[in-house]
Amino acid sequence: MPKDPIIQTRQLTPNANESWRIFRIMSEFVEGFEVMGHVGPAVTIFGSARTKPTDPYYLAAEKTAKLLVKKKYAVITGGGPGIMEAGNKGAKEAHGKSIGLNITLPHEQEGNKYQTTALDFHYFYARKVMFVKYASSFICFPGGFGTLDEFFEVVTLVQTMKVEPVPIVLYGSEFWGGLVDWIENRLAPGFVDQEDRQIFRIVDSPEEAVKVVTAGMKKHWWKPTDRKLRKLADELKNETAAPLESGAAIATTGEGTRYGKRVKKTTHKHAKVTGKPVQ
Repeated sequence: MPKDPIIQTRQLTPNANESWRIFRIMSEFVEGFEVMGHVGPAVTIFGSARTKPTDPYYLAAEKTAKLLVKKKYAVITGGGPGIMEAGNKGAKEAHGKSIGLNITLPHEQEGNKYQTTALDFHYFYARKVMFVKYASSFICFPGGFGTLDEFFEVVTLVQTMKVEPVPIVLYGSEFWGGLVDWIENRLAPGFVDQEDRQIFRIVDSPEEAVKVVTAGMKKHWWKPTDRKLRKLADELKNETAAPLESGAAIATTGEGTRYGKRVKKTTHKHAKVTGKPVQ
């Protein structure tokens, strides 16, 4: 009997090169964990690499970083130019920890000179783990696709309760206002809950940014309104179980997110399976 061509194409062929790539990925995590483990309380600053040193947002990011250092926070950026440079510059000139998580790209990159600790990453996902795992808050200055990607990823982690509802701040109502309107008018309530708009806040000055971050670290401002999810959020906040202990379904992973419960089969009639799934 001939083999099903669809099933046949799903057969995986062992590839030694792909298997060995795991060690390169592993090395980025190992180095990141070893270096970043000593950072202490930190705030990650996201923003465009294209912002010029004379731009008001550059100057605001620089001042924000200086104020964060005065509050005893380390500053983490992507290590590049623009807003990232401004964040590192402010942190270094304030004699604080100025960390840059650099990324290698097909076109030549230039790391800024204000990093007191610099790490180089080949993989975006390994770099993102370091951004999230070692930050107690996030400040997003104006930026492009990369900044939007980072912002929405952190918001998603909070929304799904994979991480603590840490402060997420958008700097610049003039820049972010259109996006917020789109979220409120297009995404809510059909695609996100109205409460999810409260996961982040908008500020317009370095002083306000640091004030909101500091207050948000002391007392998180977001929690789901659904009764069951709210109860779960309280349980998650007090969870101390290690990953392999009982109750580990809501323990914290080594990557800085939370474990979850296994996916259960749906009971919805419209999703009734008519045949066996292809293995």
